[in-house]
Amino acid sequence: MAKEIKFSLLYRDMWQSSGKYVPTVDQLLKVAPEIIDMGCFARVETNGGGFEQINLLFGENPNVANRQWTQPFNDAGIQTHMLERALNGIRMSPVPADVRKLMYKVKKKQGTDIARSFCGLNDPRNLEGSIKYAREGGMISQAALSLTVSEVHTVVYYTNLADQLIEMGTDEICIKDMAGIGRPAFLGKIVKNIKDRHPQIPVQYHGHAGPGFQMASILEVARAGAEYIDVGMEPLSWGTGHADLLAVQAMLKDAGFKVPEINMKAYMHVRALTQSFIDDFLGYYINPKNRLMNSLLIGPGLPGGMMGSLMSDLENNLASINKWLRKHGKEELTQDDLLIKLFDEVAHIWPMLGYPPLVTPFSQYVKNLALMNVIQLEKGKKRWSMIADNIWDMILGKSGKLPGELDPEIIKRAEKEGKVFYTGNPQDLYPDQLDEFRDEMKDNNWDFGEDDEELFELAMHPEQYRAYKSGQAKAAFEKDLAERKAEEGKAKVPNVPASVPQNGFEPKKLHVEVNGEKFVVNVSYDETSGQKKKEHAPVETAPKESAIVAGSLKEIIAPLEGKFFLTKDSSEKAIKPGDKVNKGDVLGYIESMKTYNAIVSEESGKVAEVCINNGDAVDEDDVIIKLL
Repeated sequence: MAKEIKFSLLYRDMWQSSGKYVPTVDQLLKVAPEIIDMGCFARVETNGGGFEQINLLFGENPNVANRQWTQPFNDAGIQTHMLERALNGIRMSPVPADVRKLMYKVKKKQGTDIARSFCGLNDPRNLEGSIKYAREGGMISQAALSLTVSEVHTVVYYTNLADQLIEMGTDEICIKDMAGIGRPAFLGKIVKNIKDRHPQIPVQYHGHAGPGFQMASILEVARAGAEYIDVGMEPLSWGTGHADLLAVQAMLKDAGFKVPEINMKAYMHVRALTQSFIDDFLGYYINPKNRLMNSLLIGPGLPGGMMGSLMSDLENNLASINKWLRKHGKEELTQDDLLIKLFDEVAHIWPMLGYPPLVTPFSQYVKNLALMNVIQLEKGKKRWSMIADNIWDMILGKSGKLPGELDPEIIKRAEKEGKVFYTGNPQDLYPDQLDEFRDEMKDNNWDFGEDDEELFELAMHPEQYRAYKSGQAKAAFEKDLAERKAEEGKAKVPNVPASVPQNGFEPKKLHVEVNGEKFVVNVSYDETSGQKKKEHAPVETAPKESAIVAGSLKEIIAPLEGKFFLTKDSSEKAIKPGDKVNKGDVLGYIESMKTYNAIVSEESGKVAEVCINNGDAVDEDDVIIKLL
């Protein structure tokens, strides 16, 4: 009897792997019935990753969106699944355990059946909580193996990891080939070992098309015993996305597998609707190069889902490098020159950093560090001269245990800077916070929502949620979209105010991160509602006027271009004129390539002037602070 293979449509990930945004809830509700009518999907990916932050940036309530989007599939008997990042939940940074626990209860109540959980470092300690909390919340736990290719990531390594996760209680295993660089035979051996040892555990394969291995990989894992295959469909298949449903179905049918038939009339409707969403506005956030496949990705192993932001970074940093090269009478680089230098640098430093699998957020960290090194080397400086704080957290073990050993050069640098390595459970570094967020909800008279879902949203995405509640996130998005349309010559920029005062109070700015991309949104609060200023009030901009005019001034210059911030979170206190600083103190940060790069004082002194406003753009060598 022919073995049956079932398909899962990656309707969320198709968009996220192509551009910045996903469809609005109204658009999702239009396409859901047509996806069901296709008749070929046992599962649909409906949530996870950056989905809810994007709802908030649109000005949509993500809880309403999730319930409405999953309901048609629940009614049709099609399972829904979400992607979550273990310690990081559904955001880029670590999440307290009590917030993680609440997430699964809320998502199950909203109609999501399966929690696909991955840890970017494959640390079982991070995944153990996800497995436990998902099952306690009534969800199916699907633990993912984050695939990559290195001397430490062997068939035995992944087989043993699967054994551990199954022993911890996971219901299913996902083979998460996020960069599409898993060699087909390698993947087949891993799946076969899992099925031989645990025949009762379903295996689902997820891969990206970019490097070119994916069709062969699908055939290999199917032959090895995988039951579910993730697929994309036109017009968002291939490229940085996923193998196309039609090609996968035809290939597996020809190989003798039992696969579902496709209602082609409904398929064409879904295809047309998806294209209409692109034409409406989503296409303004899709880089055309993301529709191409590129086997150069085999070497660095960078995931398809981050290639759009990578190309954007390259454009910005190429301009900076060439500006410096022109100034010093040197030959300029092309984007291809810079791309190859970056790929080579990733390949060089990745083993030195302990082979972290290149998946969110660690793919961004390794890429950013490599690009920073390339920029510094082009300017005649040394490697490792700029390492952002969140990259240090990865190096020091605060995000989990690295799969490989750190290079002695990295260890030496950490010791030189007084960094302390951490070997404990990463979750212990992030204490419970739900009570704090409950207090904020009460102080603002905000509705906790059905099943505490609004409380969850604030706790998981505090900055984005506050911006959504103020109404300013939607205004900022609409302004940005109008500007993009104007650039294409399709519309004039309407006079959309950057901020709309509410209740007589002027909006404040928040700097918001979604899947590694930074946004600035204006937020207003009703200050009579009891807002906790010590926890949530934005940093006041330091005045440009110098508080001290006598004596010899020491200029602190920007080591790279980006945006200058006095602090990176509400736990820090911004420096101001008159403050005393010691050698080694952090004076501020430059946000570049989605990481915060600390500006450290090289000597003791007193702040005479802060020359740049908080959040302003700076060029390399701009004077940002003066010390007396």
